[in-house]
Amino acid sequence: MSTNEKPAGRIDCVLVAAGKYHDIDFARLELLKLLAEVEHIRVRVFEDYSNLDAISNADFLVTYTCDVIPSLDEQEALRAWVAAGGRWIALHGTASILRFLDNGLVDSPALAPHFMETLGSQFIAHPPIGPHRVEVADPTHPLVDGIEPFEVIDELYLSDIHADLHVLLDTEFEGDATGFARTKWRHARHPVLYLRPIGDGSVLYLTLGHCRGHYDMQPLLDFWPEKQRCAWELPVFYDLLRRGIAWGKASNE
Repeated sequence: MSTNEKPAGRIDCVLVAAGKYHDIDFARLELLKLLAEVEHIRVRVFEDYSNLDAISNADFLVTYTCDVIPSLDEQEALRAWVAAGGRWIALHGTASILRFLDNGLVDSPALAPHFMETLGSQFIAHPPIGPHRVEVADPTHPLVDGIEPFEVIDELYLSDIHADLHVLLDTEFEGDATGFARTKWRHARHPVLYLRPIGDGSVLYLTLGHCRGHYDMQPLLDFWPEKQRCAWELPVFYDLLRRGIAWGKASNE
């Protein structure tokens, strides 16, 4: 076997876990534990998208980030990798760009349209964290087959949609996204889990999974009073993550 040839049976995964205002250590560890349940998955972990060689040689990609934006060259390489058959499991804040305005509100500017078109959406705002009901939009799809509607306390993502999406889970909302520049939202359904096909590959995006520890709002706040785990406290969330990993590794099977 040559040094560039992958051993038989091995599945290579890249995990990008980094960003602002979230307990990235917690999310990274939980994802690594789930990936380790499949013994032939080997994982490399990075804080951004700059190791394009690792990504291009990966069978699938998992990202849990907040306000981590690849360069244009990296965005184009990611799109090409997916189009060539790659599978990308994008979680929670992967599609976020956050900028604090002088008035204290949080803006989500359109600074990376190519990246957001690849992901299929861009996070814009969320109402205050609270309970909401997640519905199954396509119960016939294997990724959500047998999943029942469930209540979750988490960030309800309000996003701009930039592609044709195959929505698997969704929720509805009408009201105010307090603290964000785009505050008022009319009644609509919003995707929670969707597939965004590109060429021979696809992005699987799950918006749930907020988490925050005591020190994750620095330097804005020295201490955040409450640990937040949100959907990570629900068995159904881990079920969805395991299904996503099975879908991602299937690209090599």
